[in-house]
Amino acid sequence: MISTVEKVLFLKSIDLFSQIPGEEISQIALITDEVLFDAGDEIFREGEPGQTLYFVLEGRVRIHRLDAAEDLAQLGERAVFGEMALLDSEPRSANATAVTDVVCLKIERDDFNEILTEKGEIAQGIIKVLTRRLRDTLDRRRVGGQSGPNPVAPGPVAATAKEGAK
Repeated sequence: MISTVEKVLFLKSIDLFSQIPGEEISQIALITDEVLFDAGDEIFREGEPGQTLYFVLEGRVRIHRLDAAEDLAQLGERAVFGEMALLDSEPRSANATAVTDVVCLKIERDDFNEILTEKGEIAQGIIKVLTRRLRDTLDRRRVGGQSGPNPVAPGPVAATAKEGAK
């Protein structure tokens, strides 16, 4: 079981929360729960309502669509996934499956929304990071004419999704 201090240190290392002060990270840590998945477990399915945001502590997660031959991403430690459906209330746009045994922290939608409402600086920090992700994606497409799968959520492994899928 991961301690609150370990959660704070871990969350601070995640891109999504990199612009948020330590005090606010501590509040976020308090609303996270640890969850374990065995290799092969479905974490969520495309089309389901998105109620949970996940952070990979250990292991690898495959993000894929039923109608696509290639994975959208292979995610590893410190990767974030599930944020799109959590933020826009749309159904999940892809499946998430544990490739290995996986340990995640999770935040439920209601808890996440409550903290965003109470702490505007957290919302601002998240918006900055998501905007930067969008700009980086647009730059990659402009420079490389990207034709392969796109990482769903940046992370150390997601950035090399094409290589990880080989």
